[in-house]
Amino acid sequence: MDVFGKMMLALFLPALLVLLFTRITFNRYVALILAIALIAASVNAGYTSTPTLFVIDAFSLTVGFWLASKMKKNRDTL
Repeated sequence: MDVFGKMMLALFLPALLVLLFTRITFNRYVALILAIALIAASVNAGYTSTPTLFVIDAFSLTVGFWLASKMKKNRDTL
């Protein structure tokens, strides 16, 4: 896969993983830890190589955690 494809995946996939794990575990902190563990495993396997991808992953995790927090607030108001 080329660098552009890896950047696009790094931009969207961690945020989606946090949202998915939040829906499964009903806890955004556990979801964040699970997503970080998956990213750490991919780094260990050698799929993520450049520091730019680490920054993009961290940004995406932050956005996913923020969206999970917003999702929880909306559920509590219903």
